[in-house]
Amino acid sequence: MHTTSHTVLYDPTGLIEAELPLDREPYECLVKAVLAWTGKDTLATRDYEQIGLQLTGHARAVAADVRRRASQLPSDSGPRALADVVLGEAEGRLSVPLEGTVRCVQNRARLVRALYERLDRLEAALATERVAPSGG
Repeated sequence: MHTTSHTVLYDPTGLIEAELPLDREPYECLVKAVLAWTGKDTLATRDYEQIGLQLTGHARAVAADVRRRASQLPSDSGPRALADVVLGEAEGRLSVPLEGTVRCVQNRARLVRALYERLDRLEAALATERVAPSGG
């Protein structure tokens, strides 16, 4: 008899994911390292592809966090509008297939950096909104 020790969770609204903080520091270090690369390709194509996959997955997670934070702001707020622009750009950039090149990986790194910048600005806007709610 085979028994399993895992439980499948049903979370269609993403509440569990929303409560888990992103492991930001290692990805910020990776972004910094990737953007510091200069000159010719020095890694194997498959290494660039793996780094690109890591950055792509993390970009999707940060984008989901940006989307959740933006939805907490009034629909007519400037920070929310800017988040929508950044998310639209992120969607377009993430739809481009990965290539095993420095250029492609650096583009993914720039995207992660831009998403974190937007997330930080949304956090600041949300903090301001909590202190002085609009309309009051």
